[in-house]
Amino acid sequence: MTWWETDPVYQAVAQAFVGRDPEEHAGGPLDVRAVLASLSRETKDAFAYDDVPWGRFPRGPQIRDDVARLRCDDADVVYRALRGVNGELADSAWSVAALAVPFLLRVAADPGGHCRAYALELAAGIVQWTPGPGRCTREELLRVTDGGRRYEPSGYFGTWGIEAARDAIAADADLVMALLDDPDPQVRVAAAYAAVVASGRIDDIRGALHTRLRAEADPAVRAGLVLAIAQLAYEHADPAWEAWAKALWSDPATPPAVRVSAALGWLCLTDTPVPDVLCAVLDACATDETARLMEPLPWMRAADYGGDTGLRRCLRGLLRPESIEPQWDDPWSSPPALT
Repeated sequence: MTWWETDPVYQAVAQAFVGRDPEEHAGGPLDVRAVLASLSRETKDAFAYDDVPWGRFPRGPQIRDDVARLRCDDADVVYRALRGVNGELADSAWSVAALAVPFLLRVAADPGGHCRAYALELAAGIVQWTPGPGRCTREELLRVTDGGRRYEPSGYFGTWGIEAARDAIAADADLVMALLDDPDPQVRVAAAYAAVVASGRIDDIRGALHTRLRAEADPAVRAGLVLAIAQLAYEHADPAWEAWAKALWSDPATPPAVRVSAALGWLCLTDTPVPDVLCAVLDACATDETARLMEPLPWMRAADYGGDTGLRRCLRGLLRPESIEPQWDDPWSSPPALT
């Protein structure tokens, strides 16, 4: 008999969810959405992680210990703690990873904190359906979720964990949007990556992304903002998007990386045949230099595989999907570098 077969938390979850309708527990103590919604702003701002009922959920105490280390003065300790949360997420423990989201966002919001961009990306990663190798098609590259029902190894209804993370980001949307103006360009990109998966405040988030884009000087960050705006338009219809994106990728005065991002987004949000003029733009702008510039963007890192840069693989998938061999995703893939 394995240890989890006698663990009382696993047993309680299995009894509640295995072979049962999860809606029987909607809004109750095992609904991670309700648990997160019940946390007060004061609890979150005070980093009072012990007010969270970690013990109700499998692997909760382990993530609680990682969250407790997120404000350590030692950057290596913080990095390992984030890797711990990422490890639970890689093992499909969406529910307890979602419980960490308010604290991940506050780590990112602390100017003196460590690994701030990684914390934001990890919060978003609970929700972001990583495109991964073989999924760089026009239908899949910017998709946030695959729409399927998720279950955790314990039997817990993992879809609730994903929904809880989206709700938690929406609840702290003001905090995330403020980070779009952070001095650190990596944090600005990660804030955009996180903002677009929120379950609410969509118009506010869209406006904040456009405002930041107009002020942004860093070409890599601008490229990331365009991808974020495209992803938001993919998930939440924006009738102005197609013309706006076409104006960006058609403008020779626009930086190459921004033109490429706009072209990628345009391809994902339209189903028309690829026009020759767009192919010419990509031939001119999607250079090795542009690929290196865009390589740190989380959308590109998610698509990187087998020696291809993320951009090269995206272009192959978008323009020649038949050339992409499907591969298993790697949930343990490399996080952002420790900075």
